[in-house]
Amino acid sequence: MKKSIGKSTFISLVLLFLYAPILILMVYSFTTATHIGAIRGFSLHNYVTLFTTEELLKMIRGTVLLALGSAAIAAVLGTLGAIGSFYSKNGAAAFLSTMNQVPVVNADVVTGFSICILLVVAFGVNKDTFVPLVAGHVVLCAPFVYLSVIPRLKQMDPSIYEAALDLGATPASALRTVVLPQLAPGVVSGFALAVTLSLDDYFIATYTKPATFDTISTYVVNATKGAQTEIKTALWALSTVIFALVVLIVICMNVYVRRQKKETGRTPSDV
Repeated sequence: MKKSIGKSTFISLVLLFLYAPILILMVYSFTTATHIGAIRGFSLHNYVTLFTTEELLKMIRGTVLLALGSAAIAAVLGTLGAIGSFYSKNGAAAFLSTMNQVPVVNADVVTGFSICILLVVAFGVNKDTFVPLVAGHVVLCAPFVYLSVIPRLKQMDPSIYEAALDLGATPASALRTVVLPQLAPGVVSGFALAVTLSLDDYFIATYTKPATFDTISTYVVNATKGAQTEIKTALWALSTVIFALVVLIVICMNVYVRRQKKETGRTPSDV
């Protein structure tokens, strides 16, 4: 009984520590307050500002497009890398796996600075082309797609691919019609994780982005230094919208998994 109470108390404290700041920010986003302190009257002014200010809308659109584009490229590269590593000899597979871990454990600031030096300084790529920024986010995201796909490959029956070859399929056709459908859950998970990482990144974007472009992370950091009060409070609303979307997506995913489990007796990851 005491252990149960202790566990419940510990979990409650952790959840309070994680979500209390977000909930406070959500409450203030619906007020006329200009700073965190005394709560004033109820208002939707922050949300009106968020969705009517062209500067904020441009920043949000650019961030979302960057996240989707870099995540799509990372999904392709990460999936191909995982397939290549899985079907390689032990030595090559171990080497690829080790090299994939370097960007994962490496500090983002080192990755961003290195890409800036390589592309902008060494190769003379113009930062205004967005190439360094996209390349940096692909380098950040692709290893996580690789890590999402590799477990699916290990769970897959290798004889399925071999059977397709025996039945006359070309390697490319067998890969497209047999292997990739088996890897779809891992690829989707990796893509979703890549989108999240891109949206959350600050350091790589700081070093590689064009001077006239801001992601949500860089914009928020810059806004805390000198933006108008109206813009700062509108960012409270933006944080609330992002959190609400994340909660909605998680709920929908859980509902989908439970329905699939009821209908088939197993989760989509077991398929």
